[in-house]
Amino acid sequence: MTTPSRPADDSAELLPVATPARTRAALRALVRPDRGLALTGIGVLVAATAVGLLVQPLLGRIVDIVADGRPAGDLTLPVVLLVAVAAVQGVTTTIGLTRIARLGETVLARLRERFVERALDLPADRLERAGAGDLTARVTGDVARVAEAVRSALPEMARSVLAIVLTLGALAFLDVRFLLAALLAVPVQLLTARWYVNRALTLYADQRVANGAQQQQLLETIGGAVTVRGHRLEEQHTERAAGRSRKAVELTMRSVNLVLGFYGRLHIAEYIGLAAVLIAGFWLVRDGAVSIGTATAAALYFHSLFGPVNAALVLLDDAQSAAAGLARLVGVTDLVRPAEPVAGISGPAGGAEPTPVPQQTGPRRRAATGAAVAADAVSHAYGPGRPVLHDVSLTLRPGEHVALVGTSGAGKSTLARIVAGVQQPTAGTVTAPAGAGEPSVVLVTQEVHVFTGSLAEDLRLARPEATDADLRAALATVHALDWAEALPDGLDTVVGEGGHRLDPARAQQLALARLVLAGPALAVLDEATAEAGSAGARALERSAEAALAGRTALIVAHRLTQAVAADRVVVLEAGRVVESGPHDELRDADGPYAALWRAWSGSRTAPHP
Repeated sequence: MTTPSRPADDSAELLPVATPARTRAALRALVRPDRGLALTGIGVLVAATAVGLLVQPLLGRIVDIVADGRPAGDLTLPVVLLVAVAAVQGVTTTIGLTRIARLGETVLARLRERFVERALDLPADRLERAGAGDLTARVTGDVARVAEAVRSALPEMARSVLAIVLTLGALAFLDVRFLLAALLAVPVQLLTARWYVNRALTLYADQRVANGAQQQQLLETIGGAVTVRGHRLEEQHTERAAGRSRKAVELTMRSVNLVLGFYGRLHIAEYIGLAAVLIAGFWLVRDGAVSIGTATAAALYFHSLFGPVNAALVLLDDAQSAAAGLARLVGVTDLVRPAEPVAGISGPAGGAEPTPVPQQTGPRRRAATGAAVAADAVSHAYGPGRPVLHDVSLTLRPGEHVALVGTSGAGKSTLARIVAGVQQPTAGTVTAPAGAGEPSVVLVTQEVHVFTGSLAEDLRLARPEATDADLRAALATVHALDWAEALPDGLDTVVGEGGHRLDPARAQQLALARLVLAGPALAVLDEATAEAGSAGARALERSAEAALAGRTALIVAHRLTQAVAADRVVVLEAGRVVESGPHDELRDADGPYAALWRAWSGSRTAPHP
């Protein structure tokens, strides 16, 4: 079960955060495959801690030997045993902590994989509503906090809890009255822990949300710097960034004050407990109930609790922060997937979810039985009162190229993403081709990402088993082989972040070459030639035509030259299909398409089919 995050403002709908019960259930499910490793690690740590508890009685024995005035030779055995205890405890502790750390890293890796799988499954409009900052904060800050807890807090917490339990047992073994005296500190410690936990979880969750909102504002301001300067909005954006930064700083300072109060209360508990044990030891030694060495061992036992008790309670700070981060990660992993992903539209690779996930209701996506793809009575809205598509029906015959045209905001990109399976419609049904060993649908958008690595590795994302000959053939198909082989290291040239920079036209040709390698039955191009600029537009359009040859295609036309070359043109207005037919027929019909054509070609020499 998840609950929605509280957005920093009314414009964002942040991704959900899992409830504490759901977070604990998800954690148990993540650990379950490695129960053997967990039990072995805990068992070895129990043995290490038990061996370590021999130190205090041995020191008490030395005190008794000295107090009784015995020969110095009597000290040999307890000293040798102390050295042996130190050696055995060191070895077993190392083994136990190593296994616990391995368990933590394995669970963390599993969590990361599921997070990435769900994040990649999220509909584009859901990510847009949440904003890039929210997802960025989760995949960076929240993962880092959970990772730090796994690598340091988890092993230390396991060792501390074991030390506390076994040390209290050892106090009872010496004399139950020592245990009762030590337990006087427990009420203060429990009240301290409860006081802290009740405040920490909400505070840290709010802090993570505030940090996400801060990152989102910075991303928007920096990413849109040209527009901000062009409209003289520097002051407004600076104030927004400052306001969100102030909110994040305020929550950080509240967390600092919370931790300081936490430490102060722990020191009071230590004073009460140690004073009680020393007083109990004084009375028991005076009455002859225990020896000085036993009383010394009891005091040392309680003193040895300072470390693990404080560590366990202090680690609540890390645990609460990690729990808040984990809840935000589980909130994403619990999000519902698209009902029936079409082959070729990436789904998770990690197998079935260990815990039930709510099933999606509403529109369904089915495999095609006749037509290449068909959208039947599809409607979509990005929120209440924000409809984008209204009862749109569209059929693409096998091998047909259909161009979507219309003014900005007509719903072209939304319909394209729905047909591609990237976004689920609010209502209606989409029937798509079923892949047979190859992806059934590939979407190429205006914004193309060049992944960091060699050009060959970037291409093989579409088909990992592709040979160099396959890569060159795909590049040649989209007229990109010449410039690719002219790169400093040819196909081995590193591109992407920190590598050789590809201009927008070449990046689009790279995306089209990946489409050729993938070999989908249906290709959807959403203004895929828009970034080329006027000079390279026609060349990139030729690349797109070559990549689409022999396959069904839906093309959101940025330039109407693409509509001229298409088999059929579909015109959208305000989310409705208002015209459909060949270019020549619509151009001569004096309807909406003819008006678009006249407006677009008024200052151009109109191209002919």
